[in-house]
Amino acid sequence: MSRMPRFHFAFAVHDLSSARDFYGRLLGCPEGRSDEHWVDFDLYGHQIVAHLDPAGQCAGAAGAGAETGRDAVKNEVDGDHVPVPHFGLILGWDEWHELAERLRAAGVAFEIEPHIRFKGLPGEQATMFFRDPSGNALEFKSFQDEAQIFAK
Repeated sequence: MSRMPRFHFAFAVHDLSSARDFYGRLLGCPEGRSDEHWVDFDLYGHQIVAHLDPAGQCAGAAGAGAETGRDAVKNEVDGDHVPVPHFGLILGWDEWHELAERLRAAGVAFEIEPHIRFKGLPGEQATMFFRDPSGNALEFKSFQDEAQIFAK
């Protein structure tokens, strides 16, 4: 294959309007196809799909900051209590810093503030965690040295 495969990820949201505002306006994800129950977004070339779950029946769609069911699971990673499950991307160093500043300026509440993890160790990375309006946890990270992405 001549290019990196793109991932497709579908997740539950309680409200499509707030998903459009968060993913489209704040994160800058162009909108693709949609209907009354779902919306495709282009997350840096990857397809993510917000599926409407207004009753919050799916784990992660109970509302912002929700910690019910599987959202209550957190694992310690280098002193941080990382929410499980979560999804996100590995961005370029400058892109990561630009996104962190854009989120700060928008008043996004970070679950884990932007910082450097594993400082001076294999896998050193910039990371930040926050939740979308439906409570889905997202992590965006960056490596100054991409050879460190899978370093042990």
